[in-house]
Amino acid sequence: MIGMDILKPVVVLAAWTMVMWVWMYATRIPAMNRAKVDPDRLVQDPDASLDKQLPPQVQWKAHNYNHLHEAPTVFYAVAITLAIIGQGDGMNAWIAWAYVALRIAHSLVQATVNKVIVRFAIFTLSSLALMALVLHAAIALFH
Repeated sequence: MIGMDILKPVVVLAAWTMVMWVWMYATRIPAMNRAKVDPDRLVQDPDASLDKQLPPQVQWKAHNYNHLHEAPTVFYAVAITLAIIGQGDGMNAWIAWAYVALRIAHSLVQATVNKVIVRFAIFTLSSLALMALVLHAAIALFH
């Protein structure tokens, strides 16, 4: 089908988000048990925070999982738009793959070494790819 190649990176990023979900809980639950965190107390105390009670390396996965629900939502919307209007092949599909690769790289950096300058560089590149997709969708729809 014309324009549907862009849906492959959409599914890969959604699957990667689920990988991060598993990684987050695989590290967070044991850490919460070791720290004797009471989840019920967390929801009752507005000052309680897992960031204050768990090691940063554990929380990095959770922070990244949250990040995968921010800018990527724009990616999902614009990629699906490009697919619907038949513009999801060729260059747009390649840009989408670049976006997904950069988001996965961002996740791996944040979840392991969490070097902010490296994360920022990767985030900036992924944002430029996302901007290109938005621009291509706008040109196709409004031109």
